[in-house]
Amino acid sequence: MAEPDRTGKRLPLQLISSDLHKSKNASAHRTNDYMSNDLIVRRGQPFTIELHLNRPVETIDHVSLKAETGHSPSGSKHTSLVMPLSSSSSGTSWSATSSSISKNSLNVTIKSAIDAIIGRYRLSLQFSSEERTTTKFLGDFIVLFNPWASEEVVYMESVAEKNEYVLNENGIIFQGSSASPRSRPWDFGQFERDILEASLKLLDSSLDHRRDPAKDLVQRNDPIYVGRVLSAMVNSNNDDGVVVGNWSGDYTGGEIPTKWNGSVHILRQWKESGPVRFGQCWVYAGVLCTVLRSLGIPARVITNFRSAHDTDRNLNIDRYYNEDGTENPKTADSVWNFHAWVEGWFARKDLGSTYDGWQVLDATPQEKSKGLYRLGPCSVKAVKEGDVDLQYDVPFVFAELNADTVDWLVYPDGSKVKIHSNTHSVGKLTSTKAVGSRARADVTNHYKYAEGTPKEREIFMKAQKKLQESSTWTAARDTVSLAAADSEPATKPDFYATFKQSSDTLVGQDVTLTLTVKNTSANSMSLRVKMIATAIVYTNASVNDILTQDLSVALGPNEEKNLPLTIAYDQYGNAITPSHMIKVVAMCVDENGGNLLVETVIALKNPPIVIKVTEQAVVNKPLHLEIEFTNPIGEDVENSVMTVDGSGLVKEQIKIDVPLLKKDEKFVTEVDIIPYRTGQRCIIVDFSSDKFFHVKGSLLVNVAED
Repeated sequence: MAEPDRTGKRLPLQLISSDLHKSKNASAHRTNDYMSNDLIVRRGQPFTIELHLNRPVETIDHVSLKAETGHSPSGSKHTSLVMPLSSSSSGTSWSATSSSISKNSLNVTIKSAIDAIIGRYRLSLQFSSEERTTTKFLGDFIVLFNPWASEEVVYMESVAEKNEYVLNENGIIFQGSSASPRSRPWDFGQFERDILEASLKLLDSSLDHRRDPAKDLVQRNDPIYVGRVLSAMVNSNNDDGVVVGNWSGDYTGGEIPTKWNGSVHILRQWKESGPVRFGQCWVYAGVLCTVLRSLGIPARVITNFRSAHDTDRNLNIDRYYNEDGTENPKTADSVWNFHAWVEGWFARKDLGSTYDGWQVLDATPQEKSKGLYRLGPCSVKAVKEGDVDLQYDVPFVFAELNADTVDWLVYPDGSKVKIHSNTHSVGKLTSTKAVGSRARADVTNHYKYAEGTPKEREIFMKAQKKLQESSTWTAARDTVSLAAADSEPATKPDFYATFKQSSDTLVGQDVTLTLTVKNTSANSMSLRVKMIATAIVYTNASVNDILTQDLSVALGPNEEKNLPLTIAYDQYGNAITPSHMIKVVAMCVDENGGNLLVETVIALKNPPIVIKVTEQAVVNKPLHLEIEFTNPIGEDVENSVMTVDGSGLVKEQIKIDVPLLKKDEKFVTEVDIIPYRTGQRCIIVDFSSDKFFHVKGSLLVNVAED
């Protein structure tokens, strides 16, 4: 029995102090890497706090905890939750259980619901009596999705995959071309200072939240909804989201997209001052992956080589060329050399368990989805099975990997002939970083059946039939019929041609390749060959002309000839874009009017950056780096800057001015950094100059405890 006060009345229960045990709970919830002062927990998993009171709690006392989220908490909306102190948990709903640790102190274990709204909560202690209710604020805490809880919609069974797709901050994004895939480091940095706060701010800044905050908030328990909102918010279109896209080649007023080493600087800049200029697909993908991982949704970046953009939804990529091999302005469809998006891992209760697992989310603003520039979540399994009638945006993703290509030759009078079609030229080497290593994992077979098999054609026809039956097919059908009406049957040529590239070519070296042409008939023939080389961006759009070469080739019956082509550095050095890509097109015409167009893309390789660490990295102790870069071109390199980044290693980016470098001259610099978090970390070095667009180098470092 509680002691009475001087008036003889029972002492009212009061809170003396409390302890949220942030460090202990963070360790149990695998949130201890977040650089935040908040208590961060994963939903459906208990966490324990400590309360010190002025006297013991008695059965007559009415004690409860209250957790509230949002600006107008409501019990009916599950944004205000009252948990009476109990001796046992109440199953799947929010609960608070207590146990005594001393006469006047309690351990209280709070368990959030497995489908709790994610985000920031305010935690309070309530003492209720007939006369009044007293509320004492205990502190804020943040609830995240929980891939470790088996009842969770984001549950992922494999420990190695959770370590990779939730906890790993060191990324690899694949770029280049299907003939020469490249990798570049990306620092996700989801646990860095301000990143979780920026992720939560993205949700609060969405159009959905601005239009109806209460409706938006109550849906944040669902990764389907959260992923869709974030795919819109990571681009700046419609809503002043994170990244402003730019594919023009002119980056005045912002940064060249190749500059970024990771998501951290981008998200911090957006949090402080709004949309960040500029980005392209891999930037959108890297930032979206960071935000999803920070909120507890397993996520990974996917790169699809030869990725189609089907503007009319007919599953045909129609490309139009003039007689000289240049692209006709009427071309609307395109095939990007690569395109990057994100997959998030969660169940699809809206579609059924067949479609659980990886879901495509794409923040690159290519097409609107129900009025906004966003994409997904689109079930990867739905794409593979051609279920293009399911939510969200399955037809667009299906076409990216499965569309057929049709090339047309347009004559000066506007007439055209079909010169080539291909059922398997898009969706190549669909790639992501392998679990636990920096190798490339090929996931093409997750998205489609093997090219050339009856099953692949069966799925294609199934998807096309479903689209024909949908309301979106009308425009596509009209486009197809118009093209067919205006065209003449193509003359099948009695020859073939193909490009063969030399091995990897570094920027600064001459490019050599060969066009092989073969007469497939028993008669002699003469070919006119026009080869055009242009500097392109990674979307395959031509930016600068490099060279044109006209040839006449005589071929005997069944004869094959090799036509060499050399593109000197002097010719392409000032023309290439930051994508470092050159497209070569050959238009081949025989005397009977047979036409064949072939093309290839050369992805030039950057010179290496060498990073050396000769000692064990230890947290909070200086670590010495040695960095080397050698000028590989035959001219001086000026206006060079080197930067050093890395989550857990470098709190503020280090910038180094590099002196003029003559041909073959090596630049060596030494840098001291102080690692501030343990575990495997990645040093990322960027070198940029008047001749090189953001060359990247990286090195993994294991940081030990002190």
